Amino acid sequence: MQSNTFSGLFEGQNVITLQRIPSTNEYLKEALSKSTPLPEGTVIMAVDQHDGRGQKGTVWQSEPGKNLTFSLLLTPLFLDPKQQFILTAAISLAVVRWLEELTHVAVTIKWPNDIYVGDRKIGGILIENILKGKTWKSAVVGIGINVNQTEFPAAIRQRATSVKQILHRDCPVPELLPDLCKHIEREYIALKTSRFDTVLTAYKQRLYGLGELRPYLVEGIHVSGILRGVSETGRLHIDFNGHVVDFDIKEIAFVI
Repeated sequence: MQSNTFSGLFEGQNVITLQRIPSTNEYLKEALSKSTPLPEGTVIMAVDQHDGRGQKGTVWQSEPGKNLTFSLLLTPLFLDPKQQFILTAAISLAVVRWLEELTHVAVTIKWPNDIYVGDRKIGGILIENILKGKTWKSAVVGIGINVNQTEFPAAIRQRATSVKQILHRDCPVPELLPDLCKHIEREYIALKTSRFDTVLTAYKQRLYGLGELRPYLVEGIHVSGILRGVSETGRLHIDFNGHVVDFDIKEIAFVI
């Protein structure tokens, strides 16, 4: 285990690097459950995360040492628990803007928080919120970015990409973390100053498939609709021949 700090987001926060663990989110949640005094901005970074998770219980598969896999502790006490989606939007937007600066290509958000270049996934975010009654106690923000990996399992090979595949060169994985955290800091501060509309509007503009007629899966049935946007609570708006329907994450799936 290696521990160091870098300035910027939450001055002097811990960055703890672990060689091999199942999940950085689980590690951080377990530490919090033991009442470990961890300051906001603590980062748990794994060289090898062998059991990472994504949305809907999916597995995040990552080649050891080649990708950016970490969890960040936030304490957004200034937000109401009903505003959980705005944090998702802010973190997603931060990752997109950071990747665009790094790769110089267009990056989008496949609702609610998968990160895409073209029709290929380059990263994902899993935020697990810890509530105490009606108060938001903390948020464990898990982020995975494909950096230097170029070989992927057959099941996802045609739907995955990495920074190396875009830039055609290796990137030093640990050195990417401080800059990404600076982007997260910027969006997080925007929330603290109540610029919710600005964050949500920017998130909507980066949605994968926005304004396009695309196939979706609803209750096991293939349908086609146009993605129009997303609500403040994170429900997806799909236009079916002039009739707009909103969906929760468990109610609709993209067909790619």
